[in-house]
Amino acid sequence: TILGETHEEEDEILPRKDYESLDYDRCINDPYLEILESMDNKKAQRYEALKWVLVFAIGVCTGLVGLFVDFFVRLFTQLKFQVVQSSVEECTEKGCLALSLLELLGFNLTFVFLASLLVLIQPVAAGSGIPEIKCYLNGVKVPGVVRLRTVVCKATGVLFSVAGGLFVGKEGPMIHSGAVVGAGLPQFQSISLRKIQFNFPYFCSDRDKRDFVSAGAAAGVAAAFGAPIGGTLFSLEEGSSFWNQGLTWKVLFCSMTATFTLNFFRSGIQFGSWGSFQLPGLLSFGEFKCSESDKKCHLWTAVDLGFFILMGIVGGLLGATFNCLNKRLAKYRMRNVHPKPKLVRVLESLLVSLTTTVMVFVASMVLGECRQISSSRHSGNDSLSLQDISEDVNSSIKTFFCPNETYNDMATLFFNPQESAILQLFHQDGTFSPVTLSLFFLLYFLLSCWTYGISVPSGLFVPSLLCGAAFGRLVANLLKSYIGLDHIYSGTFALVGAAAFLGGVVRMTISLTVILIESTNEITYGLPIMITLMVAKWTGDFFNKGIYDIHVNLRGVPLLEWETGVEMDKLQASDIMEPNLTYVYPHTRIQSLVSILRTTVHHAFPVVTENRGNEREFMKGNQLISNNIKFKKSSILTRAGEQRKRSQSMKSYPSSELRNMCDEHIATEEPPEKEDLLQQMLERRYTPYPNLYPDQSPSEEWTMEERFRPLTFHGLILRSQLVTLLDRGVCYSESQSSASQPRLSHAEMSEDYPHYPDIHDLDLTLLNPRMIVDVTPYMNPSPFTVSPNTHVSQVFNLFRTMGLRHLPVVNAVGEVVGIITRHNLTHEFLQARLRQHYQTL
Repeated sequence: TILGETHEEEDEILPRKDYESLDYDRCINDPYLEILESMDNKKAQRYEALKWVLVFAIGVCTGLVGLFVDFFVRLFTQLKFQVVQSSVEECTEKGCLALSLLELLGFNLTFVFLASLLVLIQPVAAGSGIPEIKCYLNGVKVPGVVRLRTVVCKATGVLFSVAGGLFVGKEGPMIHSGAVVGAGLPQFQSISLRKIQFNFPYFCSDRDKRDFVSAGAAAGVAAAFGAPIGGTLFSLEEGSSFWNQGLTWKVLFCSMTATFTLNFFRSGIQFGSWGSFQLPGLLSFGEFKCSESDKKCHLWTAVDLGFFILMGIVGGLLGATFNCLNKRLAKYRMRNVHPKPKLVRVLESLLVSLTTTVMVFVASMVLGECRQISSSRHSGNDSLSLQDISEDVNSSIKTFFCPNETYNDMATLFFNPQESAILQLFHQDGTFSPVTLSLFFLLYFLLSCWTYGISVPSGLFVPSLLCGAAFGRLVANLLKSYIGLDHIYSGTFALVGAAAFLGGVVRMTISLTVILIESTNEITYGLPIMITLMVAKWTGDFFNKGIYDIHVNLRGVPLLEWETGVEMDKLQASDIMEPNLTYVYPHTRIQSLVSILRTTVHHAFPVVTENRGNEREFMKGNQLISNNIKFKKSSILTRAGEQRKRSQSMKSYPSSELRNMCDEHIATEEPPEKEDLLQQMLERRYTPYPNLYPDQSPSEEWTMEERFRPLTFHGLILRSQLVTLLDRGVCYSESQSSASQPRLSHAEMSEDYPHYPDIHDLDLTLLNPRMIVDVTPYMNPSPFTVSPNTHVSQVFNLFRTMGLRHLPVVNAVGEVVGIITRHNLTHEFLQARLRQHYQTL
């Protein structure tokens, strides 16, 4: 469905897709209600404790996934660099560098080819996965996004992508992997492992699953950066659209568990000191501190804040440029690459790998500068002081294509893992010339922009940090060389530059600030990082959206923003609702239900009864209609009883005048008989409708009078519930009472969750199509509703904050006049309706 027009002509080929919505709204069949009603306090506490156990298990498993990815990335990367380094050293003297290039190409193309093959197995494993998880937590069901096969292809594919020399990171896919673990572990079942089944009836709802996915995504961030608080804020700011106070502590606990699980195993494996907790995350920025011999050095001063603000502006501009170029590349792929055979996507990935490898090799050989290694710091700051750097940073110096006692500054950045290159830019002093930094930034900017979006698992955090660190280091070198600011600490400017560029690309603020602070273990960096990220976001938002929001829009996902514009209050619920309803009756024949389910794609249906002036005559001729009218009478009787109770309660109102009025009214009027009261409420002033029975399916040939006749609203029932009732044969014959219909418990209704059968796959030959299904025990009789006159901003806030899936529009007399779904609240749809509103003025 294309939701309205778009301002950009080139976006017309990117229609909104009919994504299924997740059911986050509480209903009468809520598992909590059924379980807690049958439990005492101790059992309820055990049920809540079970959630904590599962949250802990999610954190442990996410940490182990991070350990798996990190171990093999290090193994493959070290193997590749050792072979290439020895080959380059030999061929530099013998003049056979082309052979070294071929060896490097062999490694990289093989790894990238394997990563592309894994994406062919599970296409949703491509990219970072953050846009997909953001959509899932927003309430959109993206097919295959949280399957076991996805996390296997994602975790395995990203280690091949990183080891293959592509400018991608493993931190983004870690977030997706953690979310998949959170979605699958509490279910104790998987499509890929259908033979392994556990009878675990708890947490079988989209709402519970969403909470565990939020915890898993936060655990992925925590494992990637060693930032549990930052992971919690990331899940709150960038991931989840719905949040509650009770979820906060569970998500933080899960993040802490993931961080320390990864820290425990990495520290034990690399240092042999189990329990020392020396390596908190996959990416650590190290300790920032000035040399004791340099008395003028300060990490940052008040004067530097002005430069940080300017860097934030430039970072926002660079991020907006990156997003614009990447968006155009993504559109080009959607038009020219994706429609072609899948092999073309693999060839594109191999082309990117080939280009990246050749550019890196040639740039290191031709554009790199050979700089002198010295054991003392020179006044010109052009050499490397081995006494002032850590052993890890010192060991990553590359001497490619340079004579003895010199090192290649360009190769030191290109022929190192990205984490080591970031540490070089953060903690080396005076080792990179401005020309090297400029060329490195330009090449990394263009190649990483081209790489993000190809058919391999790829993250964007680390490439953006490395690109921004080169930009910040370049600014520090220029300020030192041309302005004479000797107090500048280059590592601070590199960190601020990394924050500026990353903030300009992803437009994150709070969570990214905390992630960077936790990664540096330096709270004094809080103010400059926060200011830089805010400025970068404001600058970038002036031109376009963040990279994840851009890719969400390109996929056609109906993602709901945080709030609507002020001008949208010119619209009301009646302006955006869908008035052409497909509904069911409280008692409906099987043939009608099957026809409705097979001819529509709706995921919920209003349960209604008709308002007729001659209901007594209809009741005499048909048992089905009689059951429906009796249900409406019982419902109205309940309302009438509530109204009488309300009138009686007014007697005790403290106002004496009101009490006297109530007494006089009751004294002068005789209480009507029950049948008379019902008859008054049932006799509506509507013209009798054509002879249409509830067992007739909605038809395209219906007239406007038939289609939009008044319908009393009684509740909502989901498609999955109707399919389950048909699959289980829950019905009764016309000669029987509705009480003879079998009753299913919530555990039986949710037994197939989350993969309910499709109506087209059911074998209904054994069911009599004239049998009747009573849907009233399974419908939600009290969903959220709005009036047709409600402002769009109120509708949007209710839909967003409550995590709704469907919002019926009910008028003042209890008749359903339309329904609102997330498609009716997307930005494009609202803009189209607003333009129609202006045209009708």
